[in-house]
Amino acid sequence: MERIHNFSAGPAILPQEVLEQARDELLNWQGCGMSVMEMSHRGKEFSGILNQAEADLRELMGIPANYKVLFLQGGATLQFAQIPLNLLGGGSADYVVTGSWSKKAYKEAQKIGTVRLAGSTEKSGFTRFPANAELDLDPNAAYLHVCTNETIHGVEVFDYAALPDSVPLVADMSSHILSCPVDVSRFALIYAGAQKNVGPAGLTIVIVRDDLLGRCAVSAPTLLDYAVQAEHGSMLNTPPTYAIYMAGLVFKWLKRQGGLVAVEQHNQAKADLLYRAIAASTLYRNPVELANRSRMNVPFTLTQAGLDETFIGEAKKRGIVQIKGHSSVGGMRASIYNAMPLEGVQALTAFMQDFEKAHV
Repeated sequence: MERIHNFSAGPAILPQEVLEQARDELLNWQGCGMSVMEMSHRGKEFSGILNQAEADLRELMGIPANYKVLFLQGGATLQFAQIPLNLLGGGSADYVVTGSWSKKAYKEAQKIGTVRLAGSTEKSGFTRFPANAELDLDPNAAYLHVCTNETIHGVEVFDYAALPDSVPLVADMSSHILSCPVDVSRFALIYAGAQKNVGPAGLTIVIVRDDLLGRCAVSAPTLLDYAVQAEHGSMLNTPPTYAIYMAGLVFKWLKRQGGLVAVEQHNQAKADLLYRAIAASTLYRNPVELANRSRMNVPFTLTQAGLDETFIGEAKKRGIVQIKGHSSVGGMRASIYNAMPLEGVQALTAFMQDFEKAHV
């Protein structure tokens, strides 16, 4: 069966080369006579896979030596609680709410300790990231939490240097990690669920600066203590071994593409093509302010009521799937992560133009 154009927000499209390599190695990884899924996580085979994955991720992102890389479980959603458990230390933290995921992170942190709403764009429909002058920041906060790409609302931060960093800066980068270069040293902690740009669901990456370790609340479960996880090399318990293996293959694939500078150029070309198609149309509309329009998640609505289901059905006939927007906002959403080829976006924009001609 020919592969379709999968615009799912996550679990999302993976590079075909990676899937083919995983298929070829499924039963017998590099001549060892067993699958990665069958390996002991304590054995030398998997230790090699884990160490290489970390080395490649460090190279791709330029992660400084004074940061630990943790391969954890529980998704980014578990980090909503794990971060305040590790970093609050009896103090208070600031949160900027720019969409559904940062709002959930803020609400979850409120269950753990004292947190402040430093800024929100909810009243304007989550269509932008607030300027620093709009933020009410506590200079004594334990940390400042932001989401640098809101998957549902399609709001992305591009100028990391402009983000306030007078206190430790924590970023949820789940839906755009590895899509462009990032100065990791600007952040105290970066976290991301894997199922968008890294690999299959089940793996969560945490990149945390050394000086933030050892602050975990004594009441927290041992498994949630970053310092303990770092001490055990992400293997305090059995890690998500196959997801780590798949992530490692993706890291190798990204390096073959030319690294994150080349990947960013490819992602920009795809996003430009889709946004141009929307701008040239009378049927489609993107609500996000120009400066924050995401390169990864492009939401759009149809200006004529009653056409949504027809659009989705006809798109499926053209091999274009998972285009429906999140249930909380409606409309459509095209997630065009690293693994989405330019041809997929070309197929989508061609369909959008044909649909408009037939229905307007």
